[in-house]
Amino acid sequence: MTKPILLHSSAELLQRILEGKLPADRQMESYFRAHRNMGVRDRGFVAETVYGCLRERRLLEHIAGHGYPPDLIAVYLLIHGYSARALEDTGFQGDARGLAERVRTLDKSTLSFAVQTNLPDWLAERLHARYDDAPALALALNQPAPVDLRVNTVKAKREQVQERLAQEGFPCEPTPYSPSGLRRENRAPLFHTRCFQDGLFEVQDEGSQLLSLMLEPKRNEMIVDFCAGAGGKTLHLGALAANTGSVYAFDVSARRLDKLKPRLKRAGLDNVRMATIDHERDARVRRLNGKIDRVLVDAPCSGTGTLRRNPDIKWREIDLAELTDTQQRILAAAAELVKPGGRLVYATCSLLREENDDIVEKFLSTHAEFSVIPAGEILARRHIPLEMQDAALRLYPHRHRCDAFYAMVLERQPGG
Repeated sequence: MTKPILLHSSAELLQRILEGKLPADRQMESYFRAHRNMGVRDRGFVAETVYGCLRERRLLEHIAGHGYPPDLIAVYLLIHGYSARALEDTGFQGDARGLAERVRTLDKSTLSFAVQTNLPDWLAERLHARYDDAPALALALNQPAPVDLRVNTVKAKREQVQERLAQEGFPCEPTPYSPSGLRRENRAPLFHTRCFQDGLFEVQDEGSQLLSLMLEPKRNEMIVDFCAGAGGKTLHLGALAANTGSVYAFDVSARRLDKLKPRLKRAGLDNVRMATIDHERDARVRRLNGKIDRVLVDAPCSGTGTLRRNPDIKWREIDLAELTDTQQRILAAAAELVKPGGRLVYATCSLLREENDDIVEKFLSTHAEFSVIPAGEILARRHIPLEMQDAALRLYPHRHRCDAFYAMVLERQPGG
């Protein structure tokens, strides 16, 4: 495929993502399925270019003076090493030399915080007000994420999987915090490895792995993953329970839960029970009230902590009032499952106080039977070298090199 076609494909895909409602990764999968004649290298160019434009959209629009996708692609390429001549050689029909001059003469120090950090105004304002190191956080959110793996400890030890992957040509390093994590700095076709097909690992961000560890599952317990999605944390919880007891995976989306079935088979887990529910107070949920040892609520949220992997989230409309209402309702319903002496973990991948501390504080004000277990105590017990400033688990890409996560660990009083 020639360069002009690649430029056209990149602009076409970028426009679809910006105008559509589906997540960028699903739009990309659909686009590449419809263009099977594109080679691996060409797909890599298009994917990298489009994701780069999604990350840097505010700056690209500022330089281009508008949001026309072909010009955004052009400015992105100019910023990342293309000359005006090289851009013209791709078949670009716009003013390549004029855009190149704007890139060359740009003084970023004159730009607003939102444009400098490629964030929508509403998010830039919140981060700037809440975080003393907001510029470093925003910079980290705009960097591509490494590839984190979670070793399936039901089948193998981390060192064994690390060695197997190295033998297959994909060396990894242990993650600094998760005891079952491995990390690669660069993407690779890991799903084609014998190691993956044998169920020895899953792709999962290190921060996400730490959420499951906050539950500290034990053998033969009853555990609920309340918002299971495609089951990444469900699989981890099943492994942490050593494939014993019962792990219930609840979600309102049958499509998402369907993705868990082949993953369970590959992982060799048979302690997981899946159920599609209509809402948080579905009868299939309520029948377990007061019976569950440990409940994880990885609540639906704005996803602002995952912008490294999902930069398109920045540009989508977010109804924060509706999200926080949903989060409150789910947490209250999940709490009813917890037996006296049991544990409840509320977690999000959000950077916003409204979805994190505010939700927990409101919950605790009406649920005196629950008390907080400091995350630092659990980290110390698990020999995880992380220190928290308060009772919550707070993870950030610029400090911990994982996605941003929040988690609060609650315990129901034995007589509660």
